[in-house]
Amino acid sequence: MKILITGASSGLGAEFARQYAALHVELILLARREEQLQKLQQELSQKCKSITLIVCDVTDFYQLQKQIKSIGVVDLLILNAGISLGHTGSIPTIDEFQNLYNVNVLANHAILEVLLPKLRVQKSGTIVFISSLASLFSMPSSKVYSSSKRALNAYAEGLRYKYNSYGIKVITILPGFIKSELTNKNEFSMPFLLETKDGVERMKKAIDKGKEFYAFPLRFYLIIRFFNLLPSALSQRIVNFFS
Repeated sequence: MKILITGASSGLGAEFARQYAALHVELILLARREEQLQKLQQELSQKCKSITLIVCDVTDFYQLQKQIKSIGVVDLLILNAGISLGHTGSIPTIDEFQNLYNVNVLANHAILEVLLPKLRVQKSGTIVFISSLASLFSMPSSKVYSSSKRALNAYAEGLRYKYNSYGIKVITILPGFIKSELTNKNEFSMPFLLETKDGVERMKKAIDKGKEFYAFPLRFYLIIRFFNLLPSALSQRIVNFFS
């Protein structure tokens, strides 16, 4: 089994690598921080059939596609790479906005532009998008991040409809707060915060079961769903209070 994991140098990506490491597995780990990838490779080298490192900035789309072309066909693709601007009331610059969308949205398409034709010929494969519960509700302080993840959901949905008949499974996962470099930026109490290992274990179970959509923790997801049903005037007052 060949597995490609993006954003694999730390946090959720590195933990995915640890939890999928097995003697029958070929891991392909992609990130821009070579030293951290090499440490992970050393840690897992005896547990896997092979580990290939791809050191690349995912916003360098043409270099990214060149590297992806070299790996052949994969069985499981975990599109985990993502960034946030933190929670801030300031107006993001156009460069910050563009870079976030490049990482969170466009890099995924750059990879899939190369791999989807191969998966279609292979008539199998699983594509996993790591989105966020933030995609379901956009706080003023995280509007750019939330909108990028909502765009990712829509993109994944379209792929699911198109490629299901080719035996390609598309999975969208919406986690809440999980300890990582991304959430370490948050200077507030994060509800239902999960340890990295626990969060990835839950996601791996959903992937292994082939769930097309998985949002968790369930209580947090239900709270957001309920909030979205409120009259706009009431939800505005609540958002203003917490902001």
